[in-house]
Amino acid sequence: MFPRTSPGTLVALPQRLLSTSRSFSSSQFFSHRQKDQVIPSTSIKVFREIPHLRQWRRKQLHDYRSVGLVPTMGALHEGHLSLIRLAATENSSVVVSIYVNPTQFGVHEDLDSYPKTWTKDIEMLRDLDRELAADGGKLGKIAAVFAPTTDEMYPSGQPSQEIDGKGSFITITPVGEVLEGASRPTFFRGVATVCMKLFNIVTPEKVYFGQKDVQQTVVIKKMVKDFCLDTQVVVGETQREPDGLALSSRNVYLGTRRRRVATVLSKALRVAETGYLRGYRTRDELLGPAGELAKLLLMEQHQLKPEERVKFEVDYISLADPETMQEVEEVDESKGAILSGAVKMFPVEAPQPGEDLGLSGGPSVRLIDNIILKPVKS
Repeated sequence: MFPRTSPGTLVALPQRLLSTSRSFSSSQFFSHRQKDQVIPSTSIKVFREIPHLRQWRRKQLHDYRSVGLVPTMGALHEGHLSLIRLAATENSSVVVSIYVNPTQFGVHEDLDSYPKTWTKDIEMLRDLDRELAADGGKLGKIAAVFAPTTDEMYPSGQPSQEIDGKGSFITITPVGEVLEGASRPTFFRGVATVCMKLFNIVTPEKVYFGQKDVQQTVVIKKMVKDFCLDTQVVVGETQREPDGLALSSRNVYLGTRRRRVATVLSKALRVAETGYLRGYRTRDELLGPAGELAKLLLMEQHQLKPEERVKFEVDYISLADPETMQEVEEVDESKGAILSGAVKMFPVEAPQPGEDLGLSGGPSVRLIDNIILKPVKS
């Protein structure tokens, strides 16, 4: 799902963060939470507690100001910024949530090592705020950041991350049980639960998600529909590096060697997309060449020396219905389809002295990507 920051950074981070940026050295800003914190040199309010945010939200309603929400887990990148820009074109006030949600991580997943970059995130939001202010074509601005603690988000205590864990959850099935849901059984349960909370707290007219997490957008749209939530889900295009790699907060784990090979998934999906554009419609015609390319790229890596190669494993490459995420044998031209996939990049073999292994020493990284196959007009 989202990008990330530490749940408690605003309250108790000071010394480590204060040394990184003079412009954010205000002890008042990084000290104990206050009712009306503001990002220095901006009008962006920072809320930690739900009652204060709700009080602010009531004023927006009274002043007839529409609110758009961009949920993130921090570790912001251009993909998030593009969603904030989009939200600012359609709403008077944009709220950016920054919260690393523990319930969408499995027991053995990367919760503890997930990148937490609060100071950098705040600087990026400050710079984007200035950009939006200089752009007369934008309707609104970044009005607030909601960065709660886990105690605030889970007042009865954090639910278990176990598959059969107890707690108050939102579960969206069967769409949340396939593909990413099959590989990460608690993921969409956690995503839906925290999104329901955020939607209830912020009550936005519109919420914004990136297409890179396409199954997440399908799950959230179904939740909004089935629970009759009064908000509109807007999906922004996937932002990519020049070589095609989808932007992700987890890319910082890759390091130089694995980064060069990380485009394997986007390349495989592009092969399938090319087949669709050439008129192929069956599963074998589209996914066959994609799978063969992935195998070829893996064979090339195995032929290299240990100190040069990268090992990876394709979890899945999918051709699915755009509304249910169920696999299809042939694309219905009136509906189109979703090409998606996941690949696991293993830690590098034989790391060399001084080699850039990525954040946290370069643990295994799971990358996802997708391409929308658009309906064919008759």
